[in-house]
Amino acid sequence: MLGVKSRNPGMVPAAKGGAFTTGGGGREVGVAAWELRPCGMLVQKRNSDVTQSQTQVPTIKVKVKYGSSYHEVTIKSQATFGELKKMLAGPTRLNPLDQKLVFRDKERDSKAYLDVAGVKDGSRMVLFDDIFSREKRLVENLKSTKMEKTKKEIVDVTIEIDKLAKQVGNLEMEIYGGKKVVEKILLNLIELLMSQLIKLDGIVADGDVKLQRRMQVKRVQRYIEKLDALKIQNSKIASNGDWANIRAPLQRHPNKISFEQKLLAPMEKQRDSIKWPIVATTEWEKF
Repeated sequence: MLGVKSRNPGMVPAAKGGAFTTGGGGREVGVAAWELRPCGMLVQKRNSDVTQSQTQVPTIKVKVKYGSSYHEVTIKSQATFGELKKMLAGPTRLNPLDQKLVFRDKERDSKAYLDVAGVKDGSRMVLFDDIFSREKRLVENLKSTKMEKTKKEIVDVTIEIDKLAKQVGNLEMEIYGGKKVVEKILLNLIELLMSQLIKLDGIVADGDVKLQRRMQVKRVQRYIEKLDALKIQNSKIASNGDWANIRAPLQRHPNKISFEQKLLAPMEKQRDSIKWPIVATTEWEKF
């Protein structure tokens, strides 16, 4: 049973030719292409399907001269010069970005189409090594590598500043909670923050990376100013003993360590590992 309806019951599609014929005289009325769908229904092909099957992109062969060698490439006529460069990258060992294709005494853009430029089967063109483009690409790669390294340096410093900022917050809670802390803890923390400030000063950056560095510099400066304020507040709290008195309970209770001891020990170790060819000033350097 055919899946095509017709107003004229005498008009049926031809079995093989794909044309409409009348039931009596066999006169051909119209020409149509037919296809059998997977469901078993015989239907007329869409015009787009017929056109696509009838129009096929031709394949051409072009000969490219590079130095003293010739390379014959088979490619679609509607391809771009950029696609041709990718195909030439293998035999010539040239990066497509470093290739310069000349056709009819004119350098062709990678986005230009072969057929539009007049390339036909058997056409010849010349390939050159674009040294200027290669040098430019290498310089850009070096800049990109240097920028990535600078970003990593700033990220590493930011992680250290985050750790120190947490200690500043803990000290702030202790001091404004009425507990006096050893002044040496505050001084050590200031020195560690100053070391991060010097690291940031040694980082050369541009653009967004420079902005990130400036933000971290201002952040360190705020923490140091906060520690200076905490020193003043800490001096107003009644004395609870010096550092020797803090170590005394440790001898009586080896398993009990105070907050100051936990905080000061790693800071002293980190500070001792830093070389200090530094003279701190009260005025901040402008970045």
